[in-house]
Amino acid sequence: MFEIERRLEERGIKRDDIVATAMELYVPHGVGADEAVRRLDEKIRKALDDPNISSLLLGAILLEDELYVKRKNSEIADDPVFLLSDEIIGMAIAEVIGGTYARFEFTRYDQKKPGILKELGPFLDDAIAGLIAGCTSRLYSESM
Repeated sequence: MFEIERRLEERGIKRDDIVATAMELYVPHGVGADEAVRRLDEKIRKALDDPNISSLLLGAILLEDELYVKRKNSEIADDPVFLLSDEIIGMAIAEVIGGTYARFEFTRYDQKKPGILKELGPFLDDAIAGLIAGCTSRLYSESM
């Protein structure tokens, strides 16, 4: 949907890297690591095909380009505390995929910034954290 996977890859964000980042904070819930990788990859692939998730990710890409990449010396260059729209996008993605529980999972990934999250700007780090949080939360719920 919206060529979102290609658009992410153009920014150095590959699905394999998203899965690897998810696994850095993975908590086994009766699912071994190899099986979790397979299931998370499938959940992420499906999420990227969802028009709601894709449109939120596209919004994060466009906002990052417009407000961060094109304005390196702006007041949001260092992801200030008053910038909340990035967090809102990330939480929305997480909740669309995984429900209310995913909001708490989003907080874990947002605060620790494992893997590729630490390399991304203020909008994409939260959007990808939301994608991961929604998918991991859903995996945990299905595994219980």
